[in-house]
Amino acid sequence: MRAVVSRVSSASVTVDGAVVGEVGRGLLALVGVGRDDDGARARTLARKVHELRVFPTDDGARSADDLGLPVLVVSQFTLYADTRKGRRPSWDGAAPGEVAEPLVEEVVAELRRRGATVATGVFGARMAVASVNDGPMTLLLEV
Repeated sequence: MRAVVSRVSSASVTVDGAVVGEVGRGLLALVGVGRDDDGARARTLARKVHELRVFPTDDGARSADDLGLPVLVVSQFTLYADTRKGRRPSWDGAAPGEVAEPLVEEVVAELRRRGATVATGVFGARMAVASVNDGPMTLLLEV
């Protein structure tokens, strides 16, 4: 699994003109699922996102977990695009929707089990994602 994680001042997801998920200060996690991914990887990814020490404090860097900050999770199959050849991305590495959706849901469920407040987009929908990147701080996570 892959995630592009940004520390944000705010982030939101809009579908058909309605905001379906939003957070203030916290993390935005764009999550992609590969063909070989499973529930264990989803739970590991959730833990890594929640425990990333990317929020500066007077005592050093802290995590969303440490500070009780929310996470906005948005499914993003395009993270598995292969652009090495030609001009047209290949999506062969991305898991099909029926495999990917429950794994993205497992990431969300694991974050919630860990005590995180989680907002989400809508799997498979055409979403408008807005964010104010704080830092900027953006990381690529792979498990």
